[in-house]
Amino acid sequence: MVTRTQNWKVSMPKDLTELTLDPILAGPIVRKVESNSCHFWLATSAPYRVSISINDSKDTLTSEQHTHTIKIGERLFLNFITLTTECDLKADTTYGYHVSLSDKNGHDVPTELDNLLYSNHDTLSFKRPVQISSLLHGSCRKAHYGYKNMENRPQVGDGLAQADELLKQTAPNDWPDLLILSGDQIYADDVAGPMLHAIRQAIELLGIDEESLPDRKDTLGENAYLYHREALLPQSELADDVRSQFFKGKRKPVFTTDTAHNHLISLAEVVCMYLLVWSPSLWKHISLEMPDTIENEEHKTRYQLEKRSIEEFNSQLHKVQRVLAHLPTAMMFDDHDVTDDWNLTAAWEVAAYEHPLSKRIIGNALLGYFLCQGWGNNPDAFDESVFQAAQEAIAQQGKNQDDYIDELLQFEQWHYEWPTTPKLVVLDTRTRRWRSEQDINRPSGLMDWEALTDLQQDIKNLDSVIMVSPAPVFGVKLIESIQRIFAWIGKPLMVDAENWMAHPGSAYALMNLFTHAKTPNNFVILSGDVHYSFAYDIKLRGQKSSPNIWQITSSGQRNEFPHSLLEWFDRLNRWLYAPWSPLNVFTKRRALRITPRKPDNADKGERLLNHSGMGLVKLNQEGQPTEISQLCNHANKVTFQKSSRQH
Repeated sequence: MVTRTQNWKVSMPKDLTELTLDPILAGPIVRKVESNSCHFWLATSAPYRVSISINDSKDTLTSEQHTHTIKIGERLFLNFITLTTECDLKADTTYGYHVSLSDKNGHDVPTELDNLLYSNHDTLSFKRPVQISSLLHGSCRKAHYGYKNMENRPQVGDGLAQADELLKQTAPNDWPDLLILSGDQIYADDVAGPMLHAIRQAIELLGIDEESLPDRKDTLGENAYLYHREALLPQSELADDVRSQFFKGKRKPVFTTDTAHNHLISLAEVVCMYLLVWSPSLWKHISLEMPDTIENEEHKTRYQLEKRSIEEFNSQLHKVQRVLAHLPTAMMFDDHDVTDDWNLTAAWEVAAYEHPLSKRIIGNALLGYFLCQGWGNNPDAFDESVFQAAQEAIAQQGKNQDDYIDELLQFEQWHYEWPTTPKLVVLDTRTRRWRSEQDINRPSGLMDWEALTDLQQDIKNLDSVIMVSPAPVFGVKLIESIQRIFAWIGKPLMVDAENWMAHPGSAYALMNLFTHAKTPNNFVILSGDVHYSFAYDIKLRGQKSSPNIWQITSSGQRNEFPHSLLEWFDRLNRWLYAPWSPLNVFTKRRALRITPRKPDNADKGERLLNHSGMGLVKLNQEGQPTEISQLCNHANKVTFQKSSRQH
């Protein structure tokens, strides 16, 4: 607990009046690409006029451009760009594109985007995803992962950098059709000290006004509470049950994360973190030297370790920016994009949303998600009025900001689909939850009845589908059983009891989805969340025409499960839930025949892969996986091989 005020002073490397920022701070990021339109996201340091032109191998395509621009600070503008082409974009064709900037006087501004070109390429490029023959997918990208053991491990790397290496070694026509990021693109609730120090510098560099916070007299500009944000986070008298489940009865913040020491709070912090994890631009003006406000020796030691990890992370950011500028990218939030255990139980929701500050923190993260991720997934869901209201909320803050947050919290169109073959269907498993009717401390279902019914209609009569669920639909039985036990004794927060089988109603409705007569014949499920990777082949028992189901999990891009613990879980799961085991009778998946695939580098009995990296899936014309691999950081590609063993 902070017992005295610490004056927060950011030591900038230059006088801001002499500082020249790059015109492009982050991006361009290719988002949804349709038959006659494509969408791009770009952050600039001034209100430049942004123009994007598209060309095929011969000519520049005639197109109409529409741009929404949101001003975040004096030197930060987010641009949401849609190009509508007169002729349809062809499948299996690589299109080049050129980004140009001009200032208020019409003068051209250099972009330096040539640094993002692959060798022997003369332009940025992308393909329109139609028939999906291969895709990349991953989740859980924590910038400072592995900081505690910097001396005794190789560099962790970055899954997005691995994706860049694949593109660098492959001809554009053979690039994956899609990049799917299925959650935890940032860790708003688990921020390293050096990263928060960098974020605070970025806010000043970009001239972003500090927002006034509910129930607080000081602002984060006056006191950033480095390593002490649990003292700033709101307390709640109504949250005793929630706190006691995780914090053993001690008075702690509403939020249940145990890494809240540097939890992001303001919208400025959230947006700046996106810029810092997607681009190297701002890092050129930021110092990671330890601020003199850190006096605790333990914090000093931790800061130095985290600093080395952040420096390693930063060294890969040019590759990250490059791959995002070339592959159409679909995104979806999970809990850490907002805060740990987001909407886990009804009791958590009561504790978090009844307090104005915790509601503001959640709302700021969700607004940051909309601005940096959500729009590009489904641009048609956001019209001009949405952007106007967002700009007013950011500019005027206060009640306008809280009113806009109320609208975002009620928004029910975060899920989306892309008209590819197989059809891409991405689930929102966070904001449309099925709350427990028995006990508000029991885990909520990941989707409510209405959302699951809508999903069934969306995929009915399709031959094949790619469904993205941030949490695995079919996970490791032993781990889910442990979560079930803790949920049964009323302590789901201790084990993150978030799985599809934790809520009886949603589990039943989900199983009906796979047994429905008009369900797709080939069902590929892509997931993340759990910090390890695995692949299952799944069939319904006792049915002649069972659909083909594949559960493919890739997690994380820069995060891993505790290695010794996962090794035990992996082997115990094999012993306790072998095909002959009577324990299978007590699972909700007893009607399924689940065959785990074995990583080709695994020891005997191992089925779970615990390496950071990026998942690669190749599909045939019917939408069936022909290859399931993990592009492991600083290791060879690991392929999941079919196994004859069944669960």
